[in-house]
Amino acid sequence: MLHLYNSLSGKKEEFQAINPPEVGMYVCGMTVYDYCHIGHARVMVVFDILARHLRNLGYKLKYVRNITDIDDKIIKRAAESNIDVKQLTEKFIQEMKADEHSLLCTPPNFEPRATEYIPEIIKIIEKLLQLGYAYRANNGDVYYHVNKFQDYGKLAHRKLEDLQVGARIALNEEKENPLDFVLWKAKKANEPFWQSPFGDGRPGWHIECSAMSGKELGAHFDIHGGGNDLKFPHHECEIAQSEAFFGKKTVNFWLHNGFVQINDEKMSKSLGNFFTVREVLEKFDGETLRFFILQTHYRAPLNYSEEGLQEAKKALTRLYSAISQLNDDAVTVTDTESYKKYEEKFLEALNDDLNTPKALAVLFEIAKEANKNNDKTSSEFAAILKTLGAKIGILQGNAETWLKGESKNNSITEDEINQLISERLAAKKEKNFTRADEIRNQLKEQGVEIKDTAAGTEWKWL
Repeated sequence: MLHLYNSLSGKKEEFQAINPPEVGMYVCGMTVYDYCHIGHARVMVVFDILARHLRNLGYKLKYVRNITDIDDKIIKRAAESNIDVKQLTEKFIQEMKADEHSLLCTPPNFEPRATEYIPEIIKIIEKLLQLGYAYRANNGDVYYHVNKFQDYGKLAHRKLEDLQVGARIALNEEKENPLDFVLWKAKKANEPFWQSPFGDGRPGWHIECSAMSGKELGAHFDIHGGGNDLKFPHHECEIAQSEAFFGKKTVNFWLHNGFVQINDEKMSKSLGNFFTVREVLEKFDGETLRFFILQTHYRAPLNYSEEGLQEAKKALTRLYSAISQLNDDAVTVTDTESYKKYEEKFLEALNDDLNTPKALAVLFEIAKEANKNNDKTSSEFAAILKTLGAKIGILQGNAETWLKGESKNNSITEDEINQLISERLAAKKEKNFTRADEIRNQLKEQGVEIKDTAAGTEWKWL
């Protein structure tokens, strides 16, 4: 059975769908004003793994990940760039999708945009005002009154009075309580706005997700996920809004992935240790970055380093080396005893709160078997490796291409490489070892490494 760590209870719980086999999962996505960073990459990969696993277990998953396309940062960046907000958000939505594709993630079923849910947002705020959970401030903003919601702080596992210690009201705000949060921001000059019964303006950040998740998944759904930095206050505020509006518990499981760290410090623009996905992809391929993320349990801090990515690439290369022994006419392996044995261990790891490091260890066990058996069984284990790798979105590329690597220049083609290798073999047969060495050195200068094996000469890009 699948067990997941529920941030709300603070422990692992057996997952039971509300309405099996249907499962609803909502994940807080990106605010689209800039390129995605490594923290975003981790969210994409972690919840892609969960989505794949739920589907592999037979659930009919509806995976919703929102897009925040109206926000203070978006408005500021659009003004700085002298372009329309819509132009800015469309650009970075497409860039986000490109990064997601590079990471080998399957897109969510739905990607609702906040600006498309203004009627739902207004409806929630109207009811919260009617119920006394919200109030209008003198500056035209609408705030949520946290003192009215007795369970505020339950996700953070802190009492309201503890959260209030040290809180301060910022200048120009008219909150009744420092922890009160904005639901609707009054119209300002040169900013997008919408009409509402409580004045022209735009939604606050927290209310967007309550509206989108409620519309797409209903008043009560199975899983809500996001990065650990969203647990408080964002998800805490979502709970307060949604449960006050619907009058009941709205989410069964709250899942949060850990922070990304650089040299054991949280990644942050202010610290200057900030990396975008595309910056990493200039040096490493997307599958290597995905594998690197999976090597650490999703709830643990992920320490980013180029050295770690280099090691991840080497580890992937070992797995692809085993897969290279797969014959094109290899038999289907899913009915074999070996497959069933390793699949059970593999799924057991994933069922234990998505323990991807343990699942990867199973893949290396299979690779070891592929490398020590005869041709027939090596091909079978290679097929098992590729089949199980598919369950977590890796090892689906061409093994030969992977092992050759990626060309760093355009000065020599594969046909030219193979021609030189043929000339070298002919030179060796004629015992012209000087010429053979010259060809080896020529290829090396062109960024090509060759290796003589019992099966023939192999080559790869340096």
